[in-house]
Amino acid sequence: MSAQLLSVSVCYALRDTQTLITVNLPAGSTLRDAIEASGIVERCPEIDLGTATVGVYGKPKPLDAPLADHDRVEIYRGLIVDPKLARQRRVEKTRRAGSIEGRKWLSKDSR
Repeated sequence: MSAQLLSVSVCYALRDTQTLITVNLPAGSTLRDAIEASGIVERCPEIDLGTATVGVYGKPKPLDAPLADHDRVEIYRGLIVDPKLARQRRVEKTRRAGSIEGRKWLSKDSR
């Protein structure tokens, strides 16, 4: 009787490229096992597992979390800009261009 193998994908995406590697692992394997088996850290040396956030299907998980068959292990890049700050900058730029986006609506009398 052979041990069940899990088929797991490991992915890492940059702005212009995406790396997706499928590996077969024994049941009970963890996210760390999948990442190491894929060799993605050697292929993308900017990945630092000590600081990188990882997850499965968009949900952050610890490196020692167990995997299920057909899971997609994702290695997330750090944010360059805080999303709230980026949105605030876009609204301010739009306002400077003359739009009323983000402003409180004026009452009927003041229009």
